[in-house]
Amino acid sequence: MIYWTLFWEFLKIGMVAIGGGLATLPFLYDLTVKTNWFTAAMLVDMIAISESTPGPIGINMATYAGFTAGSFAGGVIASLALIMPGVILMMFIGNAMQKFKNSPLLLKVFYGIRPAVAALIAYAAWEIIKVTMLSQSEQFWQAELKYPAIGFFLFLLFILKRFKIHPVAIIAMAAIVGSIVQF
Repeated sequence: MIYWTLFWEFLKIGMVAIGGGLATLPFLYDLTVKTNWFTAAMLVDMIAISESTPGPIGINMATYAGFTAGSFAGGVIASLALIMPGVILMMFIGNAMQKFKNSPLLLKVFYGIRPAVAALIAYAAWEIIKVTMLSQSEQFWQAELKYPAIGFFLFLLFILKRFKIHPVAIIAMAAIVGSIVQF
């Protein structure tokens, strides 16, 4: 049954989603291969929509992916399954953290987790870049660059860095440009 599968897959993602919503992206990419609920291109669209709507990106992604796979009930089930491990974990760990917040071992554990989270986010960024700026090819080295998309990316990156424009304005500008020009 689709709802049980949605619950189980998003519960597993929620158990390892250390670092927030972007850290769940490698697991969502895995779902594209394993379940065929959505394609990698659809996942990039989900990321764009999740980033541009209020709320945490991880929950937005779970809701969108669940809705895509199993309608309204699927969105609710995927969202609840994603947050369940974190809610349960925080109930148990919250009190212990107060007792051990200055523990050298705990600080080392968190310093060790940071590179793993950065690697998960970098992997997700790479997958997004491949879908957005490279033509789809069986072999990576045979993929062609999408020069207009790369140029627009660099332009937006420059604007973000130079003018410190709010991300919502960047998303709105990209939506307008995207509605006119398809990269």
